[in-house]
Amino acid sequence: MSPELRTTVGRLLTEGRTRLRAAGIEEASREAGRLWADLARIPTGEAWLARERRATDAEAERYLAAVERRAAGEPLAYVTGWTGFRRLDIRTDRRALIPRPETEGLVELVLARRPDGTVADICTGTGCVALALADEGRYEAVHAVEFDPEAHALAGENIRASGLRVRLHQGDLVAPLRGLRLDALVANPPYIAEAEYAALDEAVRGWEPRAALASGNDGLVHTRRLLDEGRGVLGEGGIIALELDASRAGASAELAQTFGWTDIAVHRDLYGRERYLTARRGEE
Repeated sequence: MSPELRTTVGRLLTEGRTRLRAAGIEEASREAGRLWADLARIPTGEAWLARERRATDAEAERYLAAVERRAAGEPLAYVTGWTGFRRLDIRTDRRALIPRPETEGLVELVLARRPDGTVADICTGTGCVALALADEGRYEAVHAVEFDPEAHALAGENIRASGLRVRLHQGDLVAPLRGLRLDALVANPPYIAEAEYAALDEAVRGWEPRAALASGNDGLVHTRRLLDEGRGVLGEGGIIALELDASRAGASAELAQTFGWTDIAVHRDLYGRERYLTARRGEE
């Protein structure tokens, strides 16, 4: 990059947009601004308002390196190290799945049905769901469980940075919660079948952790276990809320019925897809 291009934020944003567009990135202009804003930890709009400001060499080098990483196909959230989730900024890297907008709807369902008491988030990943519940709910206690050591470490970083009260556990699904009686159990578990995982877009399969995506030959291993084992940590009348693959919503509802759940309902996400299941623990 020639020195004259490293003068103003505006010129850097233009160069970033051009490079991303050449790499086939959709919405190259928006992503160029988002890269600058997230690296600088400012709102995206402020990046464009600062176009006339002279950028330092360090800022320019960091930004242009991030542009090249994005142009090479690395997800935006991993490049910047941050993503927004409801009211929170969540640190994000390759140790865990990138939080999706659909998962914000899972939080909404839990808040609407059980905004207080004791709640646990299973397969917490970055910790985004547990943190959003702690931020917006009126819970006496929020627990988060993660099996993978690297994702567990990332969740811990996010919890400490947030200052919110979330108790983090490492272990297999609900196993660390034995002996508790929760009011709500929530999870965005892996829900992709092995054959589907192999066919995923490289933008996902090449970057995000396999363990957070694949769930056996039928894509229901984790969902099945949560519907079975989750009853043991919920008090009577407690609820479960799961994110689903839309193609398995019916099968998931049938599993819930088989395991004795009541008030079983499938809910659509913001794109109109059958994405969530809620149910209530019945009497034993």
